Amino acid sequence: MEADARYTLVGGVVLAVAALVILFTLWLAGQADDITYRHYTVYFRNQSMDGLDVDSAVKMRGIKVGAVADYDFVTKPAEAVKLRIKVAEDTPVREGAEAYVKRNVVTGLATIEITNPPNHEKLLTVVPEGEKYPVIAEGSSELDKVASAVSRMAENGAQVLDKMNALLSDQNQAHIAATLANLQAISDHLVSNRQSLEAAVQGIRDASDEFRFAGASITQAATRAEGSITEVGKNAQTALKEAAQTLESMQKEAQVLSTKLQAISDQGALEFSAMSRDVRTAADSVTTAGQKLSNPKALLLGPGKQQPGPGEKR
Repeated sequence: MEADARYTLVGGVVLAVAALVILFTLWLAGQADDITYRHYTVYFRNQSMDGLDVDSAVKMRGIKVGAVADYDFVTKPAEAVKLRIKVAEDTPVREGAEAYVKRNVVTGLATIEITNPPNHEKLLTVVPEGEKYPVIAEGSSELDKVASAVSRMAENGAQVLDKMNALLSDQNQAHIAATLANLQAISDHLVSNRQSLEAAVQGIRDASDEFRFAGASITQAATRAEGSITEVGKNAQTALKEAAQTLESMQKEAQVLSTKLQAISDQGALEFSAMSRDVRTAADSVTTAGQKLSNPKALLLGPGKQQPGPGEKR
C-alpha cells in the first residue's frame, strides 16, 4: 500500500509539472501573438538560401527583430527566391535598406541581416505596384564582398601571369638577348673611344663658353645701340619742335602778307576806277571836239538859223 501511495504521489507531481509547462508555453505563445509585426518582401537573385528556413531569425545590427514568414520561387520579373519576412513594428526599416543572407561558418545556419543607408531616410512604407508589402532590396554580405574581391584578384593575377608568359616567350627572350648584346657592344665602343668623347665634350664646353661670351658682347652692343637710338630720338624730337615753330612763324608771315596784298588790291581797284572815269571824261571831250571839228563853218561863223544854239528850241 505504501509503494502504491508513493507511485501515486510521483505521478501526481509529474502531471502537475506537465500542466504547468503547458500553461507556461501557452502563456508565452499568447505573449508572442501580442507582438505587432510589419511585413516586407525580399527578392534574392544572387545569394544562396542554404541554411535558411521558415522562422529563421531576421536581425538588424546583430539584434533579432523578426523572422522569416515564408518563401517561394518566382520567374518574373527575373528568376529569384521571393522571401517574406516579418519584423517588429518598432524596427526602423528605412528607404534604401538592403537585406542579405548572413551564414554561420561553423553551424551553417543562416539569418537575414537588414542594413539601413547611412543617411537617415524616411521609413520604408511605399508598396510597389503589383506587390502586397514594401520591397527591401537585395544586398551583399561582407563575406560575399571578400569572395568577390578574391575572385577579381585571382582573375587579375591570371591575366598578369598570362602577360608575363607572353612577355617571356622564346621569341621575346631572343630579342631581349640581342638587345642586351647590342647594349654591351655600344658600351664597349664608348669605353674604347673615351678620349675622343672627352675631347668632344671639351669642344662642346669651349663652344658653349664662346657662345656665352658672344652673347655678352651682343648684349653690350645692344645696350650701346639702345643709348644711341635714344639720343637720336631726342634730337629728332628737338628738330621736330623747331620745324613746328618755323612753320608757325611762316604761317603768321603768310597771313600778314595776305593782308597786305588784300589792302594793295583794294587800293589798286579804287585807283583803276578813278582812272576809268578820267578816261571816260577825256573820251567825251574828244567826241565833242570831233563833232565841232566836223563842221568848220559852224566853228568859225557860229551856228546857222536852222540849227538851234545851245539851250534853244525850234
